[in-house]
Amino acid sequence: MVGIFVGEALGPAPACSTIVVAGALATTAALARGRRARLGLALIALACVGCALERRALDGLVHWPLAQATGLRADVVLRGTLVDDPDGTRWSTQVLVRVDSARVDDGRTRGAGGGHGSALIPVHRTVLVDAEGDAVGRLAVLAAGDDVALRGWLRPLEGFDERLRWHHVVATMAATDLLDAGGPASPLAEVANEARDVVLRGTDALPATERALVAGFLVGDTRDLPDVVNERFRAAGLSHLLAVSGENVAFVLALAGPALRRLPRSARLGAALAVLVVFGAMTRWEPSVLRACAMAALAVVAVYAGRPAQAVRLLALAVTALLLIDPFLVHSVGFLLSVGASLGIALLAVPITRRLRGPAWFREPLATTAAAQIGVAPVLIPVFGSIPLVAVPANLLAVPLVGPLTIWGLAGGTLAGLIRSRVPAAATALQWPTRVLADAVLGIADAASRVPVAVGAPFVGIVLAAAAVAAVIVAVAMGVMGRVRRRPMLRRRALVLPPR
Repeated sequence: MVGIFVGEALGPAPACSTIVVAGALATTAALARGRRARLGLALIALACVGCALERRALDGLVHWPLAQATGLRADVVLRGTLVDDPDGTRWSTQVLVRVDSARVDDGRTRGAGGGHGSALIPVHRTVLVDAEGDAVGRLAVLAAGDDVALRGWLRPLEGFDERLRWHHVVATMAATDLLDAGGPASPLAEVANEARDVVLRGTDALPATERALVAGFLVGDTRDLPDVVNERFRAAGLSHLLAVSGENVAFVLALAGPALRRLPRSARLGAALAVLVVFGAMTRWEPSVLRACAMAALAVVAVYAGRPAQAVRLLALAVTALLLIDPFLVHSVGFLLSVGASLGIALLAVPITRRLRGPAWFREPLATTAAAQIGVAPVLIPVFGSIPLVAVPANLLAVPLVGPLTIWGLAGGTLAGLIRSRVPAAATALQWPTRVLADAVLGIADAASRVPVAVGAPFVGIVLAAAAVAAVIVAVAMGVMGRVRRRPMLRRRALVLPPR
């Protein structure tokens, strides 16, 4: 992470020279004799790699085949693949598209390799497609992984859309026409879309708000969730429930467990990894899902190799690997919240549990919730300005309901989606527990959001300053008391020593 931030400060540039330096440092570290020397050189090499990858990623935002055409707002035809599901309203639709090739249709860019009837230009970049006109309705019914051909004009990212540069988005395309569309070319995308459709189709019997909430719990799809409900969950400190995380991944592996245990040991490893990959594709690889799936994959491999590792080590390895793949994740609030919550639980849940009094069924959930809130505080306070004090009791009430809701939503939703066309009454009955649990979670969020007390940055600063002053006072007092107790003891020992 240090290398990534240094690379961001240095700005865009090719990564070759820095990678060569990192390779030389890594080779030196491998040949060094002292353990500290090897560790120090390895850390510097890793920081150089992070710096190089960040500068290379920034360079990709600046130097790309259609950079000049974007500045001239040229008309283009793009061919690519939808990165996520289209989102929008009746009048507009937005979606990220991974562009494979493009043709510039504006004569003003003829000197840059464009012009009417010009050849296709390899692009391999992501753009934000903002559909208008007839393209809105036709684009809205597509799903992630579908291939599209769009006509429109390019413009630079502006205003609120500039945040998408951390998703490797290089420009905005105002799409005026959807020329062609086809199903996913990737088998993974096809399987993931089919599984996602089956699960979500099973929730059709639920009311609109409950259906949108369950879709958020199961696959992280909150597009249809009303803004007022989103705001209630944020005010109650429950917004993390709407993002797919490690708990969902654990539930998926638990549901697949009976089938996995019937396989041979080697096949079991491959099947478990395949389940993680398909579920990640179903959730469109949200940042929190990336972290959870990476940790779960490392844990599965570690158990298969007979070397199970602690959660902190798995988290460190997963975060390091993900940042090497995509250094822009350090700017993802969802990724930082997921990592912070996991780190807080891994480091603080057990110590807090030991210091609490009461039955285990009360101490453990309370300690886990408090540890997670402490872990996300360094991200929540700078981004949102405060943390609701009601978050801990709200999570204590809501989290025990989310587990059964997620498990039953996945299992019952899949079964209901499979039989809905044939036995609609049975499919509706299967969703009755889902509706009860969803209504309970909505009620908790509504009640907790009405508590107006929150912890802001000034209060946290005062608490930290007071804690630091108290720590200094205690350290000084303990040092003084240690000197006072030591002197008479030394005198007494001197009296009983025999003469030489």
